[in-house]
Order: sequence, then structure tokens, then C-alpha cells
Amino acid sequence: MALSLYSFTLLCFFFLFHFFTINAYPVHHNYPYHHHHHPHFASHNYRDALTKSILFFEGQRSGSLPSNQRITWRRNSGLSDGAAMHVDLVGGYYDAGDNVKFGFPMAFTTTMLSWSVIEFGGLMKSELPNAKEAIRWATDYLLKATAHPDTIYVQVGDANKDHACWERPEDMDTPRSVFKVDKNSPGSDVAAETAAALASASLVFRRSDPTYSNLLVTRAIRVFEFADKYRAPYSNGLRKVVCPFYCSFSGYQDELLWGAAWLHKATRNPAFLNYIQVNGELLGAAEFDNFFGWDNKHVGARILLSKAFLVQNVQSLHDYKGHADNFICSIIPGAPFSSAKYTPGGLLFKMGDSNMQYVTSTSFLLLAYAKYLTTAHKFVDCGGITVTPNRLRALAKRQVDYLLGDNPLKMSYMVGYGPRYPQRIHHRGSSLPSVASHPAKIQCSPGFSFMKSQSPNPNILVGAVIGGPDQNDRFPDQRPDYEQSEPATYINAPLVGSLAYLAHSFGQL
Repeated sequence: MALSLYSFTLLCFFFLFHFFTINAYPVHHNYPYHHHHHPHFASHNYRDALTKSILFFEGQRSGSLPSNQRITWRRNSGLSDGAAMHVDLVGGYYDAGDNVKFGFPMAFTTTMLSWSVIEFGGLMKSELPNAKEAIRWATDYLLKATAHPDTIYVQVGDANKDHACWERPEDMDTPRSVFKVDKNSPGSDVAAETAAALASASLVFRRSDPTYSNLLVTRAIRVFEFADKYRAPYSNGLRKVVCPFYCSFSGYQDELLWGAAWLHKATRNPAFLNYIQVNGELLGAAEFDNFFGWDNKHVGARILLSKAFLVQNVQSLHDYKGHADNFICSIIPGAPFSSAKYTPGGLLFKMGDSNMQYVTSTSFLLLAYAKYLTTAHKFVDCGGITVTPNRLRALAKRQVDYLLGDNPLKMSYMVGYGPRYPQRIHHRGSSLPSVASHPAKIQCSPGFSFMKSQSPNPNILVGAVIGGPDQNDRFPDQRPDYEQSEPATYINAPLVGSLAYLAHSFGQL
């Protein structure tokens, strides 16, 4: 078909415009993944979202709050935690909307915050100190919880009794029972995840605080040895306490592989590489699963170990690229082996309860793996279909954009971000009047009148990402609906890294 002169002129204009636009942006050589593959305008203020995603952790703090606390409607809480067992367990984080400190998800949160900083902290600028502070709040607590050899204190608070009350953390009078794993009642999963948290955090503080970093990695090695020597899932001995809340459904093999991967990265000790080579297959390195979260770490371990092969050229970990590629092919829409489900609006959908944790963790893995592939000049082959690093970045960006408001409801699922966000999140401190506005104690049962109310939460838990919409993109914004309306630290933690990358990509940092 012949081109008209008008069409030809238009075509030339677009070619020249495209050529000069592409070449007007300098390539950053210090970070190989910075080639500008996104449109040059951002649909979101990723920098604002990054700030808020980190700020959220201050709203989840337990213990004695510092003078620079920015979420000011919170006050001190849990100041005698650990006293029941004559140990100091003050500090750490409430994992979600209740007042229990669960060690398993807290450790995973810490590992993912650390991984976010390890991969993308160099881009965070003024937010880097805040991200490191969020990590240290957790590691200070995890050091207390692992102070005694062959013992880890894994929970403070009786979840069943806590859930029978709707109380501010500042008022809580439910039992602060303390639960532990030890030689007699082991927990390889929670122990190895705690080792991963301490090891990954040691990398975060290696330059800025070498003494603290050394303490973290030394403790991580000791805790991992305990996890490996006394093997059992922690829900065996603590079933009545941790189930159904944070039962270990996937077993402990994934945590042993994940913990060893982080210790290999943090120590460069050949013993950990040898451990991975000898035990990898037994620990499920090649199992086919595409879920990554507080319970199952297999996919995260595969991506992390593939970095050692792709970036550090550790040839003996060659197989992990194949294992990581299998995961990628399982979630790419339209790929031959894709098994992932998406909502009509385009959100990755895995489960009805707190699905957004799956979205944020998967998006982070996509961006991290894209970075490693770019460094190694590699791609993913999904049954003859070539999947480039940019395709992974585009999918991750699409998920984050949906979370921030590009969805059928035009609803941001991050509290305090954008013009429309959830008003009635399932969170005690946010939903009850603050101590400043209501100094008198609000008792256990009367608190439920606030939980059942239709009024918006009086205290905005800025940055909290909640469970999210259902498989049809619907979201009722009702407080009792904890599956969709409850925030959690492990939803936010991986998002921190993704937002730092996106904010940098669009020149917002």
C-alpha cells in the first residue's frame, strides 16, 4: 500500500521525535538496570508512596517510642513484655491489626525490608535512613529474642484472648504470655527465618555500623545452626498458640534453604555454599510452586541464589537460574506454563485472605530478577517465548500501579495515598480514639462498638497497605472484613524496594 505524502511526513516526524526523545536521556552506567523503558511521565508519585510505605512501620511499633516518632497518635505499649519469662522482649512490631507480636512474620518482614535496601537502597536518597531505622527496630528485638543459645522467643501475647478484645495497644490488658522454641520443642522454620533476617540486616549495616553488623551476622550463624540441628516445624509444639494465625503450612525446608542462602551472601563462607549444594534438592530447590510469602520462601531462595550465579558467577548455583525461570514463566500472562490468575482489572490473585501480600512480594521478585538478568545480559525462555527483563519490570509496575489506584474502583489500597483510599481498616489503634483525644482507658468489650461502627477510622495509619480487593476487583471497605481490610508488615516490606526502584526510574528521587 503506497504511503501518502502526509502519512510519510507524519511517519518521519514520529521517527525523529522518538529518536531524539530516546537519546535525550543519558544512560546511567552505575546501575545497569536504569535504561529508561518506562514512558517518561509517571502515573503515580512513587516517591510519596515510598515515604508512606516506610512511615507505616512506625504505626506498628511496640515498646517505648522515640522522640522522633512521626505517627504521633501512637504511644508507648507492651513495656513489660517478656516479664512473664524473666526476659526483656520490649520492642518489635505488631504484625497487623492486633496487639500480638508474632516472631515468624516479624522475621520475614525484616528479611524483606533488608532485601529491599540491599537491592534498591542506593536509590532511596533521603528515605534510606528511615528504611534502616525500620529494620533496626525489628533487629533490636530479634537480638533480644535470640539472646539465649538454642532458644528463640517467638511470640508475645495470647492471640485467642487478644482477638476477643478490641483494645488500643496502649491499653491492652490481655495476657502477655511468652512462647519459645528450644531443643525440646524446636522450630526450624521460625529459627531459620530469624537467621535470614539477622544475616540480611547485617548487610544493610555493614558500612554504616560495622559493630552492629558483626553482632547480627554472628547471631545469625548461631541461630541457623540451632535451626538445622533440631529439625521440626514450630507449629508441632506450639500448635494451639500459633495456629491458625501463623501455622507453618509449607514445612521448614524452605526456610533452611532461604536461611543458608542469606548466610552465604552475608558471610561468603564456603561452608554455606557447600550446605546449599549438598542439601538444596532435599530442601525443595526444584519444587514447582509460585507462591512467596511469610510461610513459603522457596521462590525467594531461588531468585536470591540465581543472583549468586548471574551476578557473582558462582557456577555451582547454575541450576537456580532454571528454577527461578520456572517461577517467572508461571506468572507471565499468556506464557505456555503460566498458572497465575489475574482479576478482570489486572491484579495478580492468589487467595481471598490478604492477597496483596502476594502482589507486593511477587512484584519485588520481578524487579530484583530483572536487575540480575540485565547485569548478566540474560533473559527468560518460557517454552520458546522470550521474556525480557523489561517485560518483568512492566508486569511489576502494573501491579504496583493497580495497588496505588489504577484499578476499576480508582481506589488506592495504601492508606493516606491518593484521593481515595480505605477509611475503615481492620486495625485496633487506627479505629479507636487516640490516647491524646481520649485519655481514659477503653475496655476490652466496649471497644467492639468502634470496630462495628460505620464511621471512618479516627487515626490515619499512613502507608498501610491492606489485604485488597477480591477476585472480581470488589472492595467493601468494612472493618470486620479482615481478609480484605487488614494491613500487615509483610505486605509493606517488599513494596518498599519496588517503590524505590519506580521512584528512581521516573526521576522522582
